[in-house]
Amino acid sequence: MTRFPHDQFAKDYLKELLTPLGQVETSRNVAGEVREIDVWFTPSSTPTVHTQTLGLLGRFATTTSIFEPFRNAVTASQIRSCMSKLFDVHADLERQAKRENTRINESDLPKLWILTPTASPLLLDGFGVIPERENCPPGVYLFSENFKTAIVAIHQLPRTPETLWLRILGKGTVQKQAINELTALPEGNQFRVNALELLYNLRVILDANQNLDEEDRELIMQLSPLYLERLDAAVQEGMQQGIQEGMQQGMQQGIQEGMQQGIQEGMQQGQRVVVENLLMVRFDTLDEELRGIVNPLLELPPEEFTSLLLQLSRDELLARFRK
Repeated sequence: MTRFPHDQFAKDYLKELLTPLGQVETSRNVAGEVREIDVWFTPSSTPTVHTQTLGLLGRFATTTSIFEPFRNAVTASQIRSCMSKLFDVHADLERQAKRENTRINESDLPKLWILTPTASPLLLDGFGVIPERENCPPGVYLFSENFKTAIVAIHQLPRTPETLWLRILGKGTVQKQAINELTALPEGNQFRVNALELLYNLRVILDANQNLDEEDRELIMQLSPLYLERLDAAVQEGMQQGIQEGMQQGMQQGIQEGMQQGIQEGMQQGQRVVVENLLMVRFDTLDEELRGIVNPLLELPPEEFTSLLLQLSRDELLARFRK
């Protein structure tokens, strides 16, 4: 499994989608040998959105679940490793129930969902899994009931709104199609906004990587127009905000000189907001180190600081402008 950056994207993405439905932990440690569960989900008794909003993923999230997303096709060894972690969790919960002199129901034990971009017939036959035809579309395969495990072969999922949020975690053509469907959703859709922000962050991270495969290069190309639109929106928003604030200050002074001064201050404030917005979009944060280079950047012409903010890495910016 590619641990970085696609693995981090998948964990952040699932956390963002599932949080309105319950409690989400990523990189949760398993008792015994030091291992991690990618995503641990516990449903809430009072979710802020209906599970139907997330389609098939929402249906998976009706019970306590473990999600293990893979960037590349999962192997038999990786499946066994995931199931081993699941059984360790089950054993730990049963020991805890025994200590507390209580009884744990089978239905309370978490279920494992292995999300893989592709799965060969040989792999599926080797585990004796069967398609879940009663409640799920093609692409979902179940182990025997007591194993509490399922494999989701994302490339086999039909292209329907119900499967969109899982197909975003696919690969190649499947992921490209899903991203196109995601961008076509209404702009007010909060899941759309959050998913796109995470994809923008993924694009920035991939763009800084010199050793990309062809699929990652194609993903960058697909996301680039969307990313540039996001940057342009940040620039326009910052300029407008700054000008409005400056105009308000000038209006309060009530004289022409004040108006002119307000406009000038507004332009300066607008440039500051632009720099801060671009830093937020590029690096998903505006910590003290980045705040410390805002003023030195503002000493440059707008076209120059905009170009540098889009081209230089965080370390390069800090090395050049930190005083």
